[in-house]
Amino acid sequence: MSTAILTLIPGIFRHVTCRNNVYPRTQTLRFPVPDDFVFWTMPYNDYMPPIYTASHIGGQSWADPDIGAPLFQPRWNFQDRDVNRLSHMGKYQIDSSGYPLNPIGRTGLRGRGLLGRWGPNHAADPIVTRWKRDKNGSVIKHNVSEKNILQMITIQRHDNRMWAIPGGMVDPGEKITTTLKREFMEEALNRNQAMIEEFFATGSEVYRSYVDDPRNTDNAWIETVACNFHDEMGTKVGALQLSAGDDAMNVKWCDIDGNMLLHANHATIVEHVAKRLKAHW
Repeated sequence: MSTAILTLIPGIFRHVTCRNNVYPRTQTLRFPVPDDFVFWTMPYNDYMPPIYTASHIGGQSWADPDIGAPLFQPRWNFQDRDVNRLSHMGKYQIDSSGYPLNPIGRTGLRGRGLLGRWGPNHAADPIVTRWKRDKNGSVIKHNVSEKNILQMITIQRHDNRMWAIPGGMVDPGEKITTTLKREFMEEALNRNQAMIEEFFATGSEVYRSYVDDPRNTDNAWIETVACNFHDEMGTKVGALQLSAGDDAMNVKWCDIDGNMLLHANHATIVEHVAKRLKAHW
């Protein structure tokens, strides 16, 4: 099994879902950003994006103050007390007004949007998988690729109704492993605590990078660490009845293949998992 960790490369990868559309939960239209003008290294003299930060963010314990607010002196590109302002993409730039710049490039919108932190907003995504089996317990192979069919737990999001990996944001000072387990329990299960603890004690990191999320802006963006937790025999998490938590509309085991439509760039991460396990894609 391949052990490579997938990482997107600034200056090569172009985000898609956070460009050329209306910002989520608003009527704010992003300033157009053609492919040739995504990267900050390309001059875009006509670039005049609107500014938007959701009003409900103000004063929240999980959110930063506005840039320039009294006593707010963030340490960009460092661990800032309990707030991780480091990026998985390397050192990000700070513009002349003191705002961090999205390492992938322009999004057509300034401000924080719906995100709590300026700069990187760190998340964790548990990809829980099992092999698809018939009623006799035998692993089912795809009739074209002849490779084993892999299944994963997906949740349906409330905001855009798309299916996604059951992940979430890392709390200040929290370990990634704790976030992975907590988010899975909150969004997909609410039982068998002891077995879940044992199951999540092992896993393989598969992705540590930028998330092409529709909430991203020029000054705030989501990054994630995704880990694969595979139930080889299907007797642990693979045998449990799923139950959607408050953060999800629905939850289900989903067959993994190249036609999957998932939130953000989750399909890219899942494809990497399928190839690591030599499963059908």
